[in-house]
Amino acid sequence: MSKHLLVIGFVWPEPKSSAAGSRMLQLITYFKSQSYQITFASACGKSDNAFDLATIGVDKVSIQLNHSSFDTFIANLNPDVVLFDRFMTEEQFGWRISKHCPEAIKILDTEDLHFLRRARQQALKEDSQHINDYLFNDTAKREIASIYRCDLSLIISTAEMKLLKETFNMDDSLLLYVPFLVDEISEVQKNTFPQFEVRQHFITIGNFLHEPNYDALLYLKHSLWKQIRAQLPDAELHNYGAYASQKVNQLHNEKDGFLIKGFAEDVNEVMQHSRVLLAPMRFGAGLKGKLFDAMKNGTPYVSTPVGVEGIVDDIKQNHVCETAEEFVNYAVELYGNKPLWTSMQDSGFKVLHTQFSKVKFEKQLTERLNEVSEHLKTHRKRNFIGQLLQHHSMQSTKFMSKWIEAKNA
Repeated sequence: MSKHLLVIGFVWPEPKSSAAGSRMLQLITYFKSQSYQITFASACGKSDNAFDLATIGVDKVSIQLNHSSFDTFIANLNPDVVLFDRFMTEEQFGWRISKHCPEAIKILDTEDLHFLRRARQQALKEDSQHINDYLFNDTAKREIASIYRCDLSLIISTAEMKLLKETFNMDDSLLLYVPFLVDEISEVQKNTFPQFEVRQHFITIGNFLHEPNYDALLYLKHSLWKQIRAQLPDAELHNYGAYASQKVNQLHNEKDGFLIKGFAEDVNEVMQHSRVLLAPMRFGAGLKGKLFDAMKNGTPYVSTPVGVEGIVDDIKQNHVCETAEEFVNYAVELYGNKPLWTSMQDSGFKVLHTQFSKVKFEKQLTERLNEVSEHLKTHRKRNFIGQLLQHHSMQSTKFMSKWIEAKNA
């Protein structure tokens, strides 16, 4: 008899619009390969970019926030495993799962650590280099509490694993490093990619609603691109991304070669025809999907320490740029230097192969899930802080939800 997985989505997955959507589809594909019956539920409205989950045999259910109808739904479904898409969904629905399906394994997919991203954003706003001064924010308290309330949390970056264990003293038994699950790129595939001479122009890509992406776009526009263009007058910068607003489209300037291209229907096609990806991320967290799209398509990139976090360890050896001047100089050099370009393309392929093997991490996930399932009671007993946070005196999210429900009745 197959097991049943319920995914509670913060949004409906949009793999063509965001790395978060791609990540969710990777996890769903994994659970399908393990013969799980899957139901995906979300309180969010669907957009035109949402992936049609029915095409891969996943049931779709719309649910309501702060409504007892979810209690009936979850009791009837009675899943073996519940996967929360970001900590906000665990806050909303976790207590209901515990009440009606106490034996269900609760997994949190953090996507990235939201509190880390917000800490970096605030530090940038205040022009501070002391990120630790901003880490212990209200979002950190909420997100880490959510991790404790779950049986297992999937962490996408080695840097974030280190932060949780060393700075916040979290027990390793509650965490599992599961990065993007990347398929092997064959030599045949690599040989089909357009070569250096055929490719032209720079590219950026990323959902414009995501604040780190919008900040990077403005940084390119106002601080980087004019200097690059001055040295490469025939080059253009093609900026792709979903949900381009009026303020984004107003940045379009054909004279300067700064072009807002909007939504990319096929990221692989636009990436393969571009020579270099520019990703000047000044804040953010997790792994950056745009860098993985670039490496998968043989497109070298120029980025920052925040951009490459969780991908490379030695930023000096990997040409990671810490200043605007370094970024401009390296972008120009990489664009015109074929040997360097080829070397960085090969480096990208090697990184994917050695650090992000899909087979390796799926195996580890299977082993940990089996271990938690077989020893669930013992596992939960060891997580005393998790028990404490689910005690009735600590359940502010539960009673706030019930108050909203009563108010709306």
